[in-house]
Amino acid sequence: MTSQPNSSAPAPATADTGTGGSVVLAWLVVGLPLAWGVSQTFIKALALFK
Repeated sequence: MTSQPNSSAPAPATADTGTGGSVVLAWLVVGLPLAWGVSQTFIKALALFK
């Protein structure tokens, strides 16, 4: 006998994505320090090749 999936189970809830402004703010909070760190690493790496 095979087990049948429970068809009365509730569908998984989808998360509210919020507003576009909060997404942009989140990317800025992460992206700006990341960009600064990458640029500083690149500048310091250039000094190794002088």
